[in-house]
Amino acid sequence: MTLRTLVPLVLLLLAPSARAAERGLRIVIDPGHGGSQEGAKGPGTLQEKEVVLQIAKRLRTKLEKEVGAQVFLTREKDGTLPLPTRVEFANRKRPDLFLSIHANSMPTRKLRERIEGIETYFLSASASGEAARAVAARENAEAPQAQAVQDDSTLNLILNDLVRMEAHEGSSRLAYAIHQQLIPATGASDRGVHQAPFFVLVGVGAPAVLIEVGYISHPTEGTRLGNGEYQEKLATAITEGVKGFLGEQRKRDSAPAVAAPEQAEEAPAVAAPASP
Repeated sequence: MTLRTLVPLVLLLLAPSARAAERGLRIVIDPGHGGSQEGAKGPGTLQEKEVVLQIAKRLRTKLEKEVGAQVFLTREKDGTLPLPTRVEFANRKRPDLFLSIHANSMPTRKLRERIEGIETYFLSASASGEAARAVAARENAEAPQAQAVQDDSTLNLILNDLVRMEAHEGSSRLAYAIHQQLIPATGASDRGVHQAPFFVLVGVGAPAVLIEVGYISHPTEGTRLGNGEYQEKLATAITEGVKGFLGEQRKRDSAPAVAAPEQAEEAPAVAAPASP
């Protein structure tokens, strides 16, 4: 492995707040779908690809203003963008956080009339339940069936594992931080934080979450998702979640290291309790 390849991987192991202190906070927002990949459909002419792009742009404005982050969108307009390209784009920007925005859907009329609410996901090799597995399968439908391994060197595999472990732990905390802001801010049904194998989250070397901002297929919630005022609520809540996550991360980074316990032979002897 060359030094040029090694350095970005090592940098990804740094906590978000540590990397941000080095060169400023960077966030990549991924508005799902686009172009011929329309995503889910809502009431009237409402389409997921349009709604999530609108939310992503509102979110970018708030993150830039309130967090001081440099924010990049994987797509700025309605265009087809393959999932691997989204991941490649994100990693070229070396982000501290990755937020993928989607809207959910149900397959039958009966379920579309009944199911609504917000779900937040982070990456896992296996889904946390059948519903999470179904959502991942739906969002992964645009993914290629196979990916060539770029580099199978032992060092690269070890570093990638370390990156994934660090990113996974951060992704879980980021998901909960965002979700606990979304529910009270919007009044939406709480469908929980889940984990699932989303393709778009697999290769991102930073804390990464996928947010299903609501069920666009629901007659009421779908209409609400197309409303600018409600989109502002979503963007504000996600921003507050990011701020909370970063605040906690700074506390973790600044906490004094716990001293390693002394070895047993160096520990003072403890008198045995007297027999009754």
